[in-house]
Amino acid sequence: MDEIGEYLKTERKNNGVSINEASEDLNINPAILEAIEDGNSKAFKDIYELKETVASYAKYLGLDVSKMLDEFNDFIFEKTSKISLDDIKNAKSREEVENRVSSPYTKIKHSKYDVAPIVLMVAILLFISLIVYLILRIATEEPKITKELLGKEVYYELTE
Repeated sequence: MDEIGEYLKTERKNNGVSINEASEDLNINPAILEAIEDGNSKAFKDIYELKETVASYAKYLGLDVSKMLDEFNDFIFEKTSKISLDDIKNAKSREEVENRVSSPYTKIKHSKYDVAPIVLMVAILLFISLIVYLILRIATEEPKITKELLGKEVYYELTE
């Protein structure tokens, strides 16, 4: 962060802009701009706020914002990475990295499927299928002819 701050400070002075003038133009407290130029990242509560402020400041000074953000991301990586670059370069397999590195940011967690919801869904589907089958079977069944009516002829007589 020191290099970034020093670079921004040099560019501000080369452009002939005072810290107060930049502060007014950007609507940022001069103490914040001074903290950035001094490389004091601890003056910020949030790393995203610092990143946005650095980007705004770089844009204000007419610098390449993407290059500045790349520099900033490199700084953040160096501060937050739990794995040395040598470990990353020398890693030969995933198992070796998992055994050597215990950082929660890089350890691969294997997902385990919970079987209970799947079994429950299959049981429910089978039960619903059985009910639908029984309903369709009963609905399509032909009525049975009783033995009483078989062989007997029924005559109807019309009366007035």
